[in-house]
Amino acid sequence: MTILVLQGPNLNMLGKRKADHYGLVTMDEIHARLEERARALGCELEFLQSNHEGALVDKVHEARDRVEGIIINPGGLTGFGYSLRDAVEDSRLPTVEVHLSNIHAREAFRSQSCFSAIVVGQVAGFKWRGYIAALDMLVDMLREAE
Repeated sequence: MTILVLQGPNLNMLGKRKADHYGLVTMDEIHARLEERARALGCELEFLQSNHEGALVDKVHEARDRVEGIIINPGGLTGFGYSLRDAVEDSRLPTVEVHLSNIHAREAFRSQSCFSAIVVGQVAGFKWRGYIAALDMLVDMLREAE
């Protein structure tokens, strides 16, 4: 089983910006922790972070026939990344949306996700731990469906 982990704009700056919202853990550290958990679960991960929506769309198109699910933190595309949203929806892959901060407790524009209606669930507010929770839940869900 392979899961695609997509990281949107500005997530490459984790550990360097707004620690009160995002924590001090870097994206590479999150990926390492996810890899460790994936090994324990017996699955594989693919990662892509991009500050460009088109690169993320291309990755979904390329991977849709060879991965079983997606974990996505759309970052700066959360409220308006409609081409990425459409690619994820068209993939028909079960997808979990992750946000490091609780987007529902922040500015109004951050609380609106164009992805929320097409994902199986959303994990928000648990900083890096949200990715681990998303992986656990997604793998469990995929195994139940086998």
